Amino acid sequence: MKIRAFNLDKDFDVIKTWITDERTHMMWCANLIPYPIEKETLRSILSEIAERFGDSPFAAVDEEGRVVGFYCYSLNHETHEGMFKFVMVDASVRGQGIGKEMIRLAVHNAFSDPEAVAVQLNVFPENARAKRCYEGAGFTERQITPNAFKYKDESWGRCNMIIKR
Repeated sequence: MKIRAFNLDKDFDVIKTWITDERTHMMWCANLIPYPIEKETLRSILSEIAERFGDSPFAAVDEEGRVVGFYCYSLNHETHEGMFKFVMVDASVRGQGIGKEMIRLAVHNAFSDPEAVAVQLNVFPENARAKRCYEGAGFTERQITPNAFKYKDESWGRCNMIIKR
């Protein structure tokens, strides 16, 4: 697997098929992106978070050249902590270690910048598979905020996880 810059025009048609229901979509983006995901909406969101936070989008590509993962990354130059956002893996390869491998490579890339002392991310504890994936890649819980997000009749917590250099 390798990590490369995400190309919206080339890669969008692949990643849009990975989330097929609204609840999974909400677990992925916490309602920051309307469901279903549309190319121009994603373009706008990626542009906004690039401008506001310095985020860059990335794609994980397998040995056959297929896009199998996606995430955004930025580094806070005040706290020296990186942040992963919008982490997603192709539904057809979930449970095969692809997500863990992508996260490990992403962390390695983040720590190639000597300014980065840690990388954090947020996950809903109710998204148990994703949380286990992050733990398997070396992240630990830093803080849990109960009832941080409402989805229909559900209330989800927010777990902030961190990995230090």
